[in-house]
Amino acid sequence: MSMRGVRTTPPSPGGVVPGSIAAGDGAVRLVRRWVLGFAALLLGPLLLRVLLVESASVWDQLVDLTGLFALAAMAGTTVLMCRLRGLSRAAGITEMIAVHRALGILAVGSVLLHILAVIAADQRNLLLLTWVHAPSRAKAATLGTVALGAVVALGVFRHRVRRDYELWRWAHLVLGIAAFALSALHVWLINDLINDPAMAAVFAGLALVLAAGLVHRARSSKRSTEYVVREVRHDSATVCTLVLDPRGAPLRFSPGQFAWLRLEPGGEEHPFTIASSAIGGSCEFTIRSTGDFGTQLRNLPPGTPVWVDGPYGSCSVDLLPEPASGTAMIAAGVGITPALSMLRTLADRRDPRPLLLLRSARDPSELLFRDELAALAQRLDLTVVEVVRKPPPGWLDASGDIGAALLENVLPPRRLRGALDYFLCGPPRFVEDVEAALLELGVPEHRIHTEKF
Repeated sequence: MSMRGVRTTPPSPGGVVPGSIAAGDGAVRLVRRWVLGFAALLLGPLLLRVLLVESASVWDQLVDLTGLFALAAMAGTTVLMCRLRGLSRAAGITEMIAVHRALGILAVGSVLLHILAVIAADQRNLLLLTWVHAPSRAKAATLGTVALGAVVALGVFRHRVRRDYELWRWAHLVLGIAAFALSALHVWLINDLINDPAMAAVFAGLALVLAAGLVHRARSSKRSTEYVVREVRHDSATVCTLVLDPRGAPLRFSPGQFAWLRLEPGGEEHPFTIASSAIGGSCEFTIRSTGDFGTQLRNLPPGTPVWVDGPYGSCSVDLLPEPASGTAMIAAGVGITPALSMLRTLADRRDPRPLLLLRSARDPSELLFRDELAALAQRLDLTVVEVVRKPPPGWLDASGDIGAALLENVLPPRRLRGALDYFLCGPPRFVEDVEAALLELGVPEHRIHTEKF
């Protein structure tokens, strides 16, 4: 049926995973606990510093507070990227990355304020910025600041090193830990706050938080599920589908989630969205073969072991606190993989709800899985709309970018748009533009769920 005639009645029980509402309530509680935990991490040291340590001047207090906040923000930034599976399922990986970046910006801002406060407290401290005559504590602070600046630079220029993801990931992690360690060494060499028992406990607590996150990250790799390659389907010259069978208990995931793949324990790993149905034991990943790792996956022979660490993320019809009576999936390129997983799963469940798949590609040759989508449309109440940015002669379907005008034509009337959940997946600019268009058309913000790659 056309999505413009979308039903507004609640979804049938068969279309919702049992316990999904309760899971949504649990997710909210989990997120709240983490928010409170991060608030305590960031503000607790400042409160203890104000209440328990006497200051010679306001500037001395400001020096300590800015330094403490920077350390706490650096610890929190690192912990967020330590494979917190439950939190990523509850809050969403996009939101976690946004908080990670925000904490990084706060850490940099606090460091700059700390330096200004040190100079304002005593202008002779400008000499601390000269490397040759600076004491060890100042050298440690300088190196820590440089490492933190390098972390920020890597984040800003991430898109320019897409083919060297593994190098970028390790550089980002090592520099982040170095920034924290050098900053902690700076505090240790100053020695004033370390001599206070309360502040010594604060620094020990921050170190323990960081260590716990890194240990959890290491254990996550060891808990990976071992699979074996059944086949590698070459969907196009640049896209392949890796079909894996479990060697033990299969991975349990919700459609639309992602996992990390590696070819040997402790080896290079990359994240990919799971494309297969959540029903059944096999696991499929549709991958664009860019870079050395993607090429390796494309050429794997049957029987090769592959380790899967997951699932992560919350961009799934199964993980919504309040599922709507219909779903619209909007994807660009290989961003169709979470939509494929959701559609395959819903077809296996015989879900009766109306579904829309709006997919974008550069030209028709990049519109993969057309035959399968036609077959899924026979099993589901599914409408597929294909859009190409460079239409060939004779192309009769939609063309150009997916904007407000196109969405206006395929979505139900404004008063009914809140009856759908919207899942967007693709490059960051694509997702941001489509999200802005949906908001312009009156789609409630809480109904829009995004995943960027």
